[in-house]
Amino acid sequence: MTAPLADIWVYLQATPLLFLTLTLLMYQAAYWIYRRANFHPLLNPVAWSIVVLVLLLQWTGTPYETYFGGAQFVHFLLGPATVALAVPLYAQWDKLKRALLPIGAAMLAGAMTALVSAVGLAWALGASELTLLSIAPKSVTTPIAMGIVERLGGLPSLTAVLVVTTGIIGAIGGKYVLDALGITDHGVRGFALGTAAHGIGTARAFQESEEAGAFSGLAMGLCGLVTAVLFPLGVWLVRALAP
Repeated sequence: MTAPLADIWVYLQATPLLFLTLTLLMYQAAYWIYRRANFHPLLNPVAWSIVVLVLLLQWTGTPYETYFGGAQFVHFLLGPATVALAVPLYAQWDKLKRALLPIGAAMLAGAMTALVSAVGLAWALGASELTLLSIAPKSVTTPIAMGIVERLGGLPSLTAVLVVTTGIIGAIGGKYVLDALGITDHGVRGFALGTAAHGIGTARAFQESEEAGAFSGLAMGLCGLVTAVLFPLGVWLVRALAP
């Protein structure tokens, strides 16, 4: 950066709302492009907002702690936004009651597959115990995943990156995978996206239909619940049996 621009940036950094404003503007611009492109999965606004913000922080030499100090209000809203997904889910309550058994079976299979595949692959590549703890809940929504990892002694910051990356990949590629498998039922498509790609996948599911979004929100919540119960229990058991 040139000296005058650097001086201006240092001055703006003293304003707490600078990075919150930048985050919202970046997302709004990315979403505008996303909508103009008829919601093409490869133009996911979360992914492109992250890319632009990372480049901006790197260019200006801004530490992440400084950025987060201004943008943490967005992080705070993750919890209320997750709870608010109960509203569209209530509208699908009749269909949900008729499918409780398959939903339960699919939830257990999906949560265990996500957990075991992530840990197994990382273990095969020689990851440390700290990394394994941090990567395990990658398919759980960010607030729950970070809470689980923090309690177990992992790295919440690494978990957050992995969770967001998983969500972006699922939101971008999920449509093509489901189309290739011939899955057309909106409830099933939404449930698959919510299980594999949590909040970002749920946002994508709502663009297909309200039914898909509702079942995606249900899957995201149930996956978080199952992982929050089973994962700490599994870690405790492994550590107790380890020589």
